[in-house]
Amino acid sequence: MNRERFISEKQADRVVAQLKDSLGQSYAFRIERGVHQVADLWRESDGSEDDFSTFCKTNFVADTSKLNTLFTKLERNFEILSGYFNNIDLKLKEPLHLAGPDIEPVDMMFGGYDVTAHLADDFFANKIAFLTTLNFPFYSLEEKTKLGPSWTRKEWAFARMGDRFISRVPADVQQHVSQTITAADAYISDYNIYMGKLLNQNGKTLFPEDMKLISHWGLRDELKSDYADSVNGLEKQRMIYRVMQRIIDQTIPQQVINNGKYTWNPETNQVYENNREVTATAEPDKRYEVLLENFKAMKQLDPYSPHYPTLLLRAFDGSMEIPQSDVETLFKTLLSSPQVKQVAAFIKARLGRDLEPFDLWYNGFESRGGIPEEQLSAITSKKYPNAAAVEADLPNILIKLGWKPEKARQIASLVTVDASRGAGHAWGSAMRGDKAHLRTRIGENGMDYKGYNIAVHEFGHNTEQTITMNDVDYYMLNGVPNTAFTEAIAFLFQKRDLELLGLKNPNPDDNYYLALDNFWSAYEIMGVSLVDIRVWEWLYAHSDATPAQLKNAVIDIAKQVWNSYYAGILGGKDETLLAIYSHMIDYPLYLPNYPMGHLIAFQIEQQIRGKNFADEVTRMLMQGRIIPQLWMQHAVGDKISVNALLKATDEALIALQK
Repeated sequence: MNRERFISEKQADRVVAQLKDSLGQSYAFRIERGVHQVADLWRESDGSEDDFSTFCKTNFVADTSKLNTLFTKLERNFEILSGYFNNIDLKLKEPLHLAGPDIEPVDMMFGGYDVTAHLADDFFANKIAFLTTLNFPFYSLEEKTKLGPSWTRKEWAFARMGDRFISRVPADVQQHVSQTITAADAYISDYNIYMGKLLNQNGKTLFPEDMKLISHWGLRDELKSDYADSVNGLEKQRMIYRVMQRIIDQTIPQQVINNGKYTWNPETNQVYENNREVTATAEPDKRYEVLLENFKAMKQLDPYSPHYPTLLLRAFDGSMEIPQSDVETLFKTLLSSPQVKQVAAFIKARLGRDLEPFDLWYNGFESRGGIPEEQLSAITSKKYPNAAAVEADLPNILIKLGWKPEKARQIASLVTVDASRGAGHAWGSAMRGDKAHLRTRIGENGMDYKGYNIAVHEFGHNTEQTITMNDVDYYMLNGVPNTAFTEAIAFLFQKRDLELLGLKNPNPDDNYYLALDNFWSAYEIMGVSLVDIRVWEWLYAHSDATPAQLKNAVIDIAKQVWNSYYAGILGGKDETLLAIYSHMIDYPLYLPNYPMGHLIAFQIEQQIRGKNFADEVTRMLMQGRIIPQLWMQHAVGDKISVNALLKATDEALIALQK
């Protein structure tokens, strides 16, 4: 239930009329929007109806010069607070995020603490939040779409100031959300499989003794790399595939999660200690317990979000700023396209066998083609023995991508590299002049190719974060329209990882293979994203579900999406594989950003072809955080679309099948 409003519509209208009478009709829109925004957020604890009236009439700023001054002061102070609170959060979570000693309960307590939880309460108590929302209107996505193309940069910055206080979440709720998400992240960060302990049907191991892979990222990337293994590659892929299935349905033995003490046959699910079989206990639906706790935490925010009263609305209309229906239409258009069968037939011909469900991650289109991962890892581990070596090389990476040396050094000076406990991530700064953090896995023998590939991806994030924080004209416009755009920039970097190692040879067919790789990657992640969306729709319809019921629902939804778009292509009717992504467990409704990122990245790739990479990327990023479709219009001359990718896929198939 939504909370009961304290200030009546009649009282708010009375204040609006009084302000219009005193200031004139030229201020009518700002007065109406501002007063009603304050009324929506005002509580009895903030004062009486008379106090509300007095506040609005005293603090509404009509004079343009004074409004500009107010904006400047708010923007400056929000940057200071955001910057330092971001640093505190970063430091408190280091024991959870960075490679080091085992996580202790006290680490979880500090890591789950949200230092900003009381900030919004404080801003409402001291009336800063009301001052902001009274003078800077909130515009809906529909309004931004209609009005945004004609706005000046300052008007866009004012509109983003209007987004600053659109909900009023109590501190205890915010704290609980932080603790829940932190616990989910810790669960996933320590979800490792000791690959050297996996046994095939002959009791033999196929993977290196010291290989430890995080789910799902490490497992997926190892499966992809095994296409280059002509000896044991297919058997290893089938073994990883079976591990993934057991993670999804929770038949995986608890004893083999993040534990190298036991050997395990994923096919028979038998567990051994010192060559003697031991009784195994399945993971007790923990995966779905964590997901359910995330849902409960997100649902607590609903009553305090009048504009976006569900996570689905907050994720799409609010954060992504693209309606859910538009996103799903893009996904379904590609998933149902005739190009899917055509590309699948092309892959089948290259592999010389029928496709299997795990060929969802076929990577033979990538530049490294037949280069064994061991060879790549030998290069990266020698080049990057530790985090310091990675950090020292960041300016060179940017120079190779087209940045001038001075600018490359400036950007790199604002990025720190850390050895990650989890798969890796990029943590941007929230204040100009502060450092972003690049996290990736670095082993005792240096950084293997998986870690390097992730590091290049994360450095793409860091580069975007640093440019849009430090070079965009208004702090309120720092960043990109949504996380799909920062993923797009990261993909652009990641695609060039071999080029940055000096390994990429000129190939006239590269652009064709790039199109097919992007198409197949989008095909994979779009189905995963539809599962994520459907799961959250199911959760809202079954808010009292148990972890076991949620598990069954996720599995059923994964099967439905698979049967609709994949079974006829990859086989495996009622396959559950689309439910393996760890993002679904620890990043609520983040997954749809990835396929959107693929589409955006491809359109940008088409735009920058033949041009200086750095100049074009910088030009686009300097737009900052305006709405996505307008950003794309300015960047590439078109909205986000699957059309360019489908057209390029057709051209690639014709060219490569000659």
